[in-house]
Amino acid sequence: MDLGLQGKRVLITGASKGIGEAAAWSFAREGCALQLAARSAEALERIQQDIGAEHGVPVTIHPMDLASDAQMCALAEAVGDVDVLVNNAGNIPSGPLDAVDDAAWRQGFNLKVFGYVSLPRAIYAKMQARRDGVIINDIGNSGENWDANYIAGSTGNAALMAFTRALGGVSLDYGVRVLGVNPGPVETDRMVRLMKRRATDLFGDEDRWRDLFDRYPGGRPATAEEVADLMVFLASPRAGYITGTIVTIDGGIASRGSIIKEGGRK
Repeated sequence: MDLGLQGKRVLITGASKGIGEAAAWSFAREGCALQLAARSAEALERIQQDIGAEHGVPVTIHPMDLASDAQMCALAEAVGDVDVLVNNAGNIPSGPLDAVDDAAWRQGFNLKVFGYVSLPRAIYAKMQARRDGVIINDIGNSGENWDANYIAGSTGNAALMAFTRALGGVSLDYGVRVLGVNPGPVETDRMVRLMKRRATDLFGDEDRWRDLFDRYPGGRPATAEEVADLMVFLASPRAGYITGTIVTIDGGIASRGSIIKEGGRK
């Protein structure tokens, strides 16, 4: 299926690993020109070289820490006009209320919550002027399936869901689509950290985090490629009337009201 993305300019934050890296590869396969931002210059250089060699698309990298409004604005200025923005940078800490201090809350929110607002503020204005563009926010299903053991993430993600729906509800009047993706557990390095925390809470032993897989739908988490492919479709003209909504990709976890089904897979 031709998704009509050939030559589109795509900016992806948090692109050095996990879902961000998978998204870079998925958009590259569609012939998109990439702008990739993340802290790790070494990882970005590797991805730039590998994608360029395999797909022959332009890949520009921006090694930078995006944990402030000024840095987000600097990135927006550096990339110029883009057709698609994928907001993916973020790492809100796991744990219950008494385990996450104010500094950790603020650090996590500065990068993910306020970052998801600061960068679109600059990019959205340019898209409005052209009357064309797509913004995809990689959020997380804890924003709709609240979890006291991930209270900072649930709070931040719920705020981003509201932001996405509010902006996306009017954006198509200006030729722009704004939407979100809510992954559940995804097989990434970050998932391992979160699952170790959950294993500590449930079993008192972080090394038992793989025991949690049996409790997921289908006995596994999602892959980063599954989330990335969803993003690519949503960014394409094939999804041209989708805006102001959140697409959940979690194997049904949010629909049953539990991150991990007690009692194992059935």
